[in-house]
Amino acid sequence: MGAGGTRHAPASATPPARHRHHHPHPAPTHAAPTHPGAWWLWALSLGTAATRTTNPLLLALLITVSAYVVITRRPHAPWSRSYGAFVKLALAVLLIRLLFTTVLGSPIPGTHTLLTLPEVPLPHWAQGIRLGGPVTAEGLTFALYDAMKLATLLICVGAANALANPARLLKSLPGALYEMGVAVVVALTFAPNLIADVQRLRAARRLRGRPDRGVRGLLQVGLPVLEGALERSVALAAAMDARGYGRTARVPARVRRTTAALTLGGLLGVCAGTYGLLTAAGGTYGIPVLVAGVAAALGGLWLGGRRTVRTRYRPDRWDARAWLVTASGVAVAALLFLAAARDPAALHPGVVPLTAPTLPLWPAAAVLLGLLPAFVTPAPENTMGTPVKEPS
Repeated sequence: MGAGGTRHAPASATPPARHRHHHPHPAPTHAAPTHPGAWWLWALSLGTAATRTTNPLLLALLITVSAYVVITRRPHAPWSRSYGAFVKLALAVLLIRLLFTTVLGSPIPGTHTLLTLPEVPLPHWAQGIRLGGPVTAEGLTFALYDAMKLATLLICVGAANALANPARLLKSLPGALYEMGVAVVVALTFAPNLIADVQRLRAARRLRGRPDRGVRGLLQVGLPVLEGALERSVALAAAMDARGYGRTARVPARVRRTTAALTLGGLLGVCAGTYGLLTAAGGTYGIPVLVAGVAAALGGLWLGGRRTVRTRYRPDRWDARAWLVTASGVAVAALLFLAAARDPAALHPGVVPLTAPTLPLWPAAAVLLGLLPAFVTPAPENTMGTPVKEPS
């Protein structure tokens, strides 16, 4: 109270509204990540498209499309670093196939001899096999085209590993596949963690001035890596036991028998239908058998999920972005199936006589549809995993 009866506000009082500090830019909100199942369906569809052609230009375009999506949408996480390992594995497949063709020969006749290796005589029971002899350009080209198909499939699988979070994928699996999914996810995450441990230990040895290369460096790094893997295994086993892993509910015997019959019959139908699609003779029955097998397998998985007692915390939603990602990959596979049926010569260039492959226009445009996920999915967060704040 002042001298004239005037009341003074205390120092801790709230200042007037005009003196308050306002932030004109609200904190940015990030969209939910894309469903991991959509990434796997997209990548497997691109890999299926790769099995329908041996054109090296189309295969290189498929690799470029998957690599661009991985570069722009790969999250900053240890498990996403496995893409480089799959690329190296694909290159190893190419080199091994070319080496086998050089040493063991090729069934493709050729007239352009590149070199002649000393031929090793073999016994009569090894007819049809030769070691050494002439190496032709036609044989090497055929081996390169055939190996690029497998290499592209491996790179597409590597793209799925780099884009899909394995933990979130496990959470999205049906209840019947939960236990098997845990084993697969642990196997998929073991290699990236192992690579990260090796890199961390090698960096620590370099900082201490110790050798990190060669046999000696590998032996001294191997023991700590195995010790870390054992510690992770024990911690994982304890966590799984605490969460009731392996606990099942009681279901009637007839439900178990029906589940087993549907699952086994569905898997056999999927295998028979896939074989029919990959062969020329089974093109008529392939699709109906495949659809029936998938339906039976889904029914078996639905019934089998009743034995698994578990809940899901904040399950991933299959939103419009997931449908677009899946549809882009399925469209690439379907259009290349159509192109292989209508113009097989364009998708399977010949090597006798040896000619340069040409790029078919509309199949190439169909492959470019696989770039859609790079534009409809949200960009990954920064390295620290926190949103970047805008200046106020």
